[in-house]
Amino acid sequence: MAEPVPTPAAGRRPALAFAGALRPIQEFFRLEAASGVVLLAVAVLALLAANSPLEQAYRAFLDFPLRLGAGGVVASFTLQELVTDGLMTAFFFVVGMEIKRELVVGELRTPARALLPAVAAVGGMVVPGLIFFLVNRGGPGQAGWGIPMATDIAFCVGVLTLLPSHVSNGLKVFLTALAVFDDLGGILVIALFYGHGVELAWLGASAALLGVLFAFNRWYVRNGLWWAAAGLALWYALGKGGVHPAISGVFLGMAIPALPPRPLRDTLRALHEYASQLVARPADEDLEAAEVLGIEERLEDLEAPLTRFVHALHPVVAFGVMPLFAFVSSGVRLGPGAAGSLWSAVPMGAALGLFLGKQLGIFGTTFAAVKLGLAPMPGEAPAAKLYGVAIVGGVGFTVALFVAQLSYPGHWELLDQAKIGILTGSLVSGVAGYLVLRLSGRTEQSG
Repeated sequence: MAEPVPTPAAGRRPALAFAGALRPIQEFFRLEAASGVVLLAVAVLALLAANSPLEQAYRAFLDFPLRLGAGGVVASFTLQELVTDGLMTAFFFVVGMEIKRELVVGELRTPARALLPAVAAVGGMVVPGLIFFLVNRGGPGQAGWGIPMATDIAFCVGVLTLLPSHVSNGLKVFLTALAVFDDLGGILVIALFYGHGVELAWLGASAALLGVLFAFNRWYVRNGLWWAAAGLALWYALGKGGVHPAISGVFLGMAIPALPPRPLRDTLRALHEYASQLVARPADEDLEAAEVLGIEERLEDLEAPLTRFVHALHPVVAFGVMPLFAFVSSGVRLGPGAAGSLWSAVPMGAALGLFLGKQLGIFGTTFAAVKLGLAPMPGEAPAAKLYGVAIVGGVGFTVALFVAQLSYPGHWELLDQAKIGILTGSLVSGVAGYLVLRLSGRTEQSG
């Protein structure tokens, strides 16, 4: 008598479902952790280049002239401007898609799940910005108050991956969700406060192009060329309208459809019926290539355009655009007076904002929200674990450097001072957060 085929125990189903829900976030963490390692290596390389006999070659690389155009329409720019104003648009495009995915199908799809990381993100932006403003109030560096407001998720994830048994999945998800709101807040700050000379006509054109993107979303446009053309037009219009053109990437990313065109069950049912018809064919009747391709066409209905674009672009941005931006932005001279310049208002405001402001803002608002009963502690973690993650949240890099460049255009001394403050605050936050999480013991919920 044949033995019955074992079936999964009922108790295993929730575990399997939980594992399936965590898979996207785990893949995200693996990619961001690897990107953080690359960013660190490139930042160190830039610092070495700027403080060695290669400094002149490094500066020449940044100022390398480029020309693009045809006929009488030619644009001239440097390599650094290409990265900051052009390629960073791809970074913000991926950020916009990640934000939308989390809001539609991810950890932020319900108000209950979004409340705590949203509160933490607000605290983690307001307190650092206030510290920088108070340190620089009335001084030449006051415009950089937005510098310490951003958390760099790649470096933060890199720190957490060094402690796999000390940080629960709940805290990892909390940090990712917080970073999503942090990115959204940083984008709003850049768009509202770091523009230049508003031109209403061009802003009107930008609004019309946003309408085009909305129509593309409603029509469920899949072809990336249409999205690229509309995004390029929006990039140009926003730049002319006084908003930094890289922000166009966020609007473009938020417009990409995040859900499949049909319910997944309907797509699977159609695929099953089609495959059954092919299998039912007589054995001596060959299948045509077009019929087999029909399976691929039905499988495409299982993947939303946003998922396809993220899979294609996220590695390119993580290992191409962001490291290149880090290389052109991290090179600052650390001469004999560098240690003394750290005590100047700009670097001190940036360093204190990232190290003290972030941990106080994130931990304070989160702990208060939990005590008030607004939301449970993420992953049922002890306060020490939450505090360690809050300190790690003070690692700011990509967006912080981006805001610094917008804050001090043409003021290279202030910009270099801001970079010193960003690097110092981020380094201290990363090391201190690692030590707190390490010394707080292993977590019971590491998987």
